[in-house]
Amino acid sequence: MSLTEFPDGWESRGSIPTLFKRFEFDNYHETRAFLDALAALTEEAGLHPQNINFASTYVNITLDANDEGKLGEDELSLATRINQLFLNKSD
Repeated sequence: MSLTEFPDGWESRGSIPTLFKRFEFDNYHETRAFLDALAALTEEAGLHPQNINFASTYVNITLDANDEGKLGEDELSLATRINQLFLNKSD
């Protein structure tokens, strides 16, 4: 994946680049299950979102640039894995 291509639905924001995406759910139970799975995923990856905001039916995730101030393969890979987690939420 090229650094100019972002995983599906993610957008770059800010002068120090970040990746942002909103995930929407049908109910709080789905939202909570996704947050729990996200916590496990980010622990496994050793990379954590800068910011997670949520309500009963959505989760906003912001991934920060790496220490060099750039979005690198690690951030893009995590964004892709988060997308897959969301797609598999009903499994």
